[in-house]
Amino acid sequence: MSEDRWLVIGLGNPGPEYLANRHNIGFLVLDVLAERTGSSFKGHRMRAEAAETRFGGPGGARVVLARPRSFMNESGGPVAGLVGYYGIPPERLVVVHDELDLPFATLRLKLGGGDNGHNGLKSIRRSLGTGDFFRVRFGIGRPPGRMDAATYVLRDFSSTERKDLDLEIDRAADAVEMLVADGLEKAQNAFNS
Repeated sequence: MSEDRWLVIGLGNPGPEYLANRHNIGFLVLDVLAERTGSSFKGHRMRAEAAETRFGGPGGARVVLARPRSFMNESGGPVAGLVGYYGIPPERLVVVHDELDLPFATLRLKLGGGDNGHNGLKSIRRSLGTGDFFRVRFGIGRPPGRMDAATYVLRDFSSTERKDLDLEIDRAADAVEMLVADGLEKAQNAFNS
């Protein structure tokens, strides 16, 4: 078991047709983290793509960045497999995901809590037997009018949202790095807008 290693999971759906969907914000944030650390994702036997790296250079925190290769609703299996494979305790697991109940680009970091109808979180909680892991929640706002939430999350960001999206994804990546380096309270103070 590695006391000093963290596992950062980005939630999304595999496949090019989902790439720019609201539901894939976790993948987009992890892409930025991999780019920043000069690491690249490789296929992992736990039905995921993973990159082993460090935040903050050679002496920094050891981190595994991972994207499940399953669909969102089945994220728990790959996440539990990675947790077991790397010996990561729940208190060193960070899940980056979209959040309907927050306005676009609002960030909220927290430990534990309910899954709020998010099927990816529900699957992870069921597979791990606990919800006591860190979450970096990225607001995507509510669907307009009477649009079904399931339809909304599988739509691409609007042209208005895309103007600021790269900046906001960078901010979410900053939040993940601060959470790992400095702890939840400091990261919440900086990013829970």
